[in-house]
Parts: sequence; structure tokens; C-alpha cells
Amino acid sequence: MPSATHSHPVDAASVTQAQAAGLSLPEGEQLARLLGLLADPIRVRMLFCLVSVDELCVGDLAMALDISMDQSSYALKQLKTSGLVQSRRDGRVMYYRLADGFPHQLLDHCLRQLLTFANKEGSS
Repeated sequence: MPSATHSHPVDAASVTQAQAAGLSLPEGEQLARLLGLLADPIRVRMLFCLVSVDELCVGDLAMALDISMDQSSYALKQLKTSGLVQSRRDGRVMYYRLADGFPHQLLDHCLRQLLTFANKEGSS
């Protein structure tokens, strides 16, 4: 256990409650990696595109986002490696969709609310 600089709590009940509600270190690391994927404007825009449709191929995603095929392919590779996106092949075309169980509504609601909050705070 890391050495504490604050050895006795002012409010022990609140400390216990906060500990119970917190994430483990591995959970925190995994969540930080996933949220790091959202730090890239292309990847986050791609996820929003995929929320709105069943699936798209690399070229159609590139066209929808007004980016190059290389940018689209690279972003999809990162999202697929992380498990956020799945693919299927139909002949020579690879289609991408959000992974089964992906929290579509949560992504849309939370990130749009963050934008609203940030815009409101930025104008204060």
C-alpha cells in the first residue's frame, strides 16, 4: 500500500463511501485507455457516425467525415483493436459497426452534454 501523507481522515464515513464507489487501478487504467481513444477528433466523430447507421465501409466513413481513406483506416484499426468497433467482410468490402453491446445512447448523451457544458463554461 502506498504511504499516505494524510493518515487519519477528517470524515471517515465519506472516505469509506468514496473508496467503495471508486475504481480499481486496473479499471482506471482500462477506462483511461478507452477515453484516450476519444481524445482524437477523427475517432470520436467516427463513433458518432457509427451511432447513426448500422454499418459503413472505410470509404463511406471517409466520405462522411471528409477525411482521407488512410485516416479512416487508421482510426478504424485503433477502434477495432480496442474492441469498440467490429467488422464484417462482404466480398472485397469490409464493413464496420459499433461493437455488440456498445452503449450508443450513453455515448451520444454524455459526449453531447459535455460539449454543452464546456461551451457554457467557456462563455462564462
